[in-house]
Amino acid sequence: MLVLSRKKGESVVIQNNIVLTVLSVEGDNIKIGISAPKDIDIYRKEIFDAIQDNNQSAAMDLKTLQTAILEMGKDSNRIE
Repeated sequence: MLVLSRKKGESVVIQNNIVLTVLSVEGDNIKIGISAPKDIDIYRKEIFDAIQDNNQSAAMDLKTLQTAILEMGKDSNRIE
């Protein structure tokens, strides 16, 4: 992890098209402005983690559904 010190009004540039600017510092709170192209998604970390967890759950549910469908297909081909 790169750690940088910045003061109010100072910025950091990432890959020529993303600019992070320190807008204010008030106690433990820091306001950061982000300027980036519209095609770049920007999320707070806790929201990003929730999205990832939700996507992982959906993928696992899809696998469970696919397995159930395959098992149903095997059962319908059984001769009694």
